[in-house]
Amino acid sequence: MDVPDGVAAGVVGGALLLVILLVLWVRGLRHKVKGLTSQRQSQATRYGQTMEQFAPFLESWPWDPKRFRFLGSPVDGVQFTDDAVVFVEVKAANSRLSPDQQAIKALVQSGRVRWEEVRIR
Repeated sequence: MDVPDGVAAGVVGGALLLVILLVLWVRGLRHKVKGLTSQRQSQATRYGQTMEQFAPFLESWPWDPKRFRFLGSPVDGVQFTDDAVVFVEVKAANSRLSPDQQAIKALVQSGRVRWEEVRIR
C-alpha cells in the first residue's frame, strides 16, 4: 500500500511541528523552574538574614543578648561572656557554613586567635 506523497509530507510536517512545540514547552518549563528556584533561594537568604538579627532576642539564645555584638560578615557576631569570647554564626533550616566561615572556624578551633592593640596618635 502506497502512501500518497502529500500525506507522508503532512505526517512528517506534523511530527516536526510536534517536536518543535515540545521543545518550546520544555524550555518554558525550565525557565519557570529556574525562576522559582531563584525565588526560593532568595526567600531563604532573606529569612536567614532576618534570623541573624533576631536570634539574640529569642528565648533559646544561650547567652546574655546585651553582650552580643552583631558583625554581619564574615561571621554574624561576637558574644562576650564572663569567661570567653565566642564567635557566633546563626544558621536557619538547612543552611551551611560558607567556605570563608569554615576557614574562620578552623582558625579559631586551632587556637590561631590573638589580641592586637592599635594605638592611634
